[in-house]
Amino acid sequence: MFRRVLGRSGLEVSVVGFGGIIVKDETTENAAKYVEEAINRGVNYFDVAPSYGNAEDMLGPALEPFRKDVVLSCKTDALEKDECWRDIETSLKKLKTNYFDLYQFHSIVSKEEVDKIFSAGGAMEAVLEAKEKNLINNIGFSAHTEEAAFELIKRFDFDTIMFPVNWASWLKEGFGNSVLDLAKKKNMGIIALKALAKRKWKKGEERNWSKPWYKPVENYEEAKLGLRFTLSKGVDTAVSPGHMELLRWACDAADEYEPLSKTEEDYLREKAKNLENDTVFPHPDA
Repeated sequence: MFRRVLGRSGLEVSVVGFGGIIVKDETTENAAKYVEEAINRGVNYFDVAPSYGNAEDMLGPALEPFRKDVVLSCKTDALEKDECWRDIETSLKKLKTNYFDLYQFHSIVSKEEVDKIFSAGGAMEAVLEAKEKNLINNIGFSAHTEEAAFELIKRFDFDTIMFPVNWASWLKEGFGNSVLDLAKKKNMGIIALKALAKRKWKKGEERNWSKPWYKPVENYEEAKLGLRFTLSKGVDTAVSPGHMELLRWACDAADEYEPLSKTEEDYLREKAKNLENDTVFPHPDA
């Protein structure tokens, strides 16, 4: 699998990333098998968070034999310093590592959350202290609103941004375009969410995929198109949704990657016009 440089971090990452939710609620044997399979496919970016159930417990032992060869990213939902430190220390232990290549503030949606992170006694104090202790090499965030992304970029010189980059939301509502433009000007590494998203789950709809917060693509051709669009927007890596089958589609699509042409994007733009009104997906990662 080909790789791109993750912005100013200088890290080379596979264009498809392993979403830690893949190993949530799996057996130890399956977790180890899935991680090894991903690495054999060329995946070297692994992303997880404490809020992903027991994913850290499963990922740590599975990833331990490969730790020196991968880029490991973890996240915190904490907004206050003490809670953030607890997350950092617990995640390091569970993931069987003594440092994170990247540590991110997780799933930020409002200016109020940003204010808390940067306040006296806020979570940023813990992250900066952890970086001074060489527990963290790079600092980033995941955001799910443009308001939060812009506010975070204004407050601090972050190394990376994780943000939804999905063809339907982008082409129907312009969601994400200006955020990525600013991130590129700042030479931030760009990690895409929701490349393989299709739409929101409908109320009462039977869910054939149990882990994603949205309905993912339903076949390989949809996966290929979604990933091509996302990678064509200059992102460095796109994190897969939370099932191994979807990661396999993403890896196959990366192997066949060609940039999306203007004609193809115009076709998608017309297609986006006919989609249901709600194409911006719920904010949680996956």
